[in-house]
Amino acid sequence: MTERFTSYAEFWPHYLREHSRAPTRALHYFGTGLAVLCIVGAAASQYLWLIGVAAIAGYGPAWIAHGLIEHNRPATFTHPWWSLISDFRMLFFWLTGRLSPELHKAGVDRQDEF
Repeated sequence: MTERFTSYAEFWPHYLREHSRAPTRALHYFGTGLAVLCIVGAAASQYLWLIGVAAIAGYGPAWIAHGLIEHNRPATFTHPWWSLISDFRMLFFWLTGRLSPELHKAGVDRQDEF
């Protein structure tokens, strides 16, 4: 059953709970980083096919993580824009050392490294 959210503020804690395990988050960071590199590469080189590679590089590791680690369905399928925003938000919080409090507020007890 798909959860319905009326605001992004409701979605964000759900997103974090769906990414409760550190390896899942690590694969998301990896994929997001690769996607950004591909987009920058496409802009710099004018090779527009890199945009397609960016989508595969970004979503591939994330979907693998959901299937093999979290055993849940990626939020991309039900909330594509909020999910994309949340991928970058989670990465930003991790890079700035502020992810742990966000996970705690969302009710994620497993606070391993990533």
